[in-house]
Amino acid sequence: MIVNFNDEIVLVTGSSRGIGLSIAYHFAKAGATVILNGAHNKEALDQATTSFKEESLKVYSFLGDVSEYTTAKALFDFTYTKLGSYPTIVINNAGISHVGLFTDTTPDIWHKVMEINMTSAYNCSHLAVPSMISQHKGCIINISSIWGNVGASCEVAYSTSKSALNGFTKALAKELGPSNIRVNAISCGWIDTDMNAHFSEEDKNAFVDEVPLCRTGKVEDVAKTCLYLASEAASYMTGQILTLDGGLL
Repeated sequence: MIVNFNDEIVLVTGSSRGIGLSIAYHFAKAGATVILNGAHNKEALDQATTSFKEESLKVYSFLGDVSEYTTAKALFDFTYTKLGSYPTIVINNAGISHVGLFTDTTPDIWHKVMEINMTSAYNCSHLAVPSMISQHKGCIINISSIWGNVGASCEVAYSTSKSALNGFTKALAKELGPSNIRVNAISCGWIDTDMNAHFSEEDKNAFVDEVPLCRTGKVEDVAKTCLYLASEAASYMTGQILTLDGGLL
């Protein structure tokens, strides 16, 4: 499938590395102007930006934690100042994981997971939607997890945040559908990223044994699914939680 996003401004949160970086790269290669974003790691964000520019891709970058509304607004103001417009496609990818017993999950941990995984999506969507409504078009894609569908032991905070993101996706899609704005989510299984690097090879192999396609996912798998969801091919698709897990669930 050949897709062209020459006229689109694509914001990808959490895009200095991993899934977000791959999503941003694929959109940039398809002609979009991409806004990279990272919360704290300026070096990684600068490296990513440089690598895009070396390929003459259209890219800007903004360092800041979008789980804070004022920071997210500064990002949107930055985008408008640079490009004279707001993002037409928003990929809410910023996220963190937490593995541990529920009894050891402190209020600080709980709130941090919820803010980064859920509130950041609210912030960026809330800031993007007015412009999308005025243009009568737009696309929001939320990067979720299969644990938001079924829950995971020792990942209660993470599972809850992704479950909330799924509900947010479905509700927002119904509200924005009349304005020709589509909202979908990708429910990822095990994707090979730094987020899963703390698991042992034994843990990974045990997981893969349960996957019908006999492998973990790649960041490119998520990126290509985003391209599809944002493309004309998916123009009648909204409010969906696409499960990308190699057939596990």
